[in-house]
Amino acid sequence: MSPMDLLATRIDLDAIAHNTRLLKELVGDTQLMAVVKADGYGHGAGRVAEVMAANGADSFGVATLREAVELRESGVGKPILAWIWSPEQDLVEALALRVQLGVPSLRHAQALVDAAVPARVTVKVDTGLHRSGVDETDWAEVFTLLRDAEHLTVTGLFSHLACADEPEHPANDEQAAAFRRAIDLARGMGLDVPVNHLCNSPGTLTRPDLHHQLVRVGLAMYGLEPVAGLDHGLKPAMSWVGRITVVKPIQPGESTSYGHTWTATEPGWLAVVPAGYADGVPRSWQGKLSVGIGGKLYPQVGRVCMDQIVVDLGANEFGVSPGDEAVLFGEGGMSADELAAATGTINYEIICTPAGRTARVYEGGVQL
Repeated sequence: MSPMDLLATRIDLDAIAHNTRLLKELVGDTQLMAVVKADGYGHGAGRVAEVMAANGADSFGVATLREAVELRESGVGKPILAWIWSPEQDLVEALALRVQLGVPSLRHAQALVDAAVPARVTVKVDTGLHRSGVDETDWAEVFTLLRDAEHLTVTGLFSHLACADEPEHPANDEQAAAFRRAIDLARGMGLDVPVNHLCNSPGTLTRPDLHHQLVRVGLAMYGLEPVAGLDHGLKPAMSWVGRITVVKPIQPGESTSYGHTWTATEPGWLAVVPAGYADGVPRSWQGKLSVGIGGKLYPQVGRVCMDQIVVDLGANEFGVSPGDEAVLFGEGGMSADELAAATGTINYEIICTPAGRTARVYEGGVQL
């Protein structure tokens, strides 16, 4: 961390490079799309995309047009696909920057036809997730519209698995069959659809039979396992760390933080870490978070405040002092998986949590 920072996410670019190479080797000749939406899952989209591109990523996926434009302007030259947009949005800038668009409904397809602006598009077909995606009853109409629009190039079809983190779930095979029906229909209607993709991170790691021509990998790029209990040799890239500002004694019967929801039962010491709900630490983490200090885990106690949390050091036998580093999750603390289990969520949400006054620092890789 910079001397000016009290709270930061530390991003290991060497871990990003390792994960990218591992995944590219796994999928072989299949194209690897690295998903860097939500600012690269909180890792910094532009910076991690640079590392991913240098280590085997063939293209990039984002959610919104703004994300796509910012990624292109950061220097990414490889193909970028954006799949959440509205027909009411101005598409000129994104299309001028060669951003490819996902087509998730008949309305979106009609808007692209009516706009008469050249574009490369990928049709998102609903195969059972029942979220965004062209319903099967509309497949033929959408394929016809796009086929007959000379200004549009259909690069392929894509869909999204609902239960890929449960490899044996029957929905995976049901969606796979629906996706094959969509590809067969499109080709039967005269669309080439050369590059199709169904697999997310868990599908990529557990269902090689569903890889098609491209896989769309998000979480695994950042080193987290998408299927509980498996270990593919991925390296987590993010640690969330703070600098202890205060260490002070507490006596039996004394309480800490708002509402005095925690009371000491024996003499001890408390440490204050400048991370609160304004920085992304939910109040609901009270009593569930253990903070890593000097390689030891200490329980967070009392209410999570807007700017601070309190940690119980017990007798402080290891001499924790102000200025020491405190790890909310990551190397030296709880893993994102452990914190997710403790707080009743998933590792995806944990790495997207740091916010507010959290700075971002990079280690490893080629420093610019």
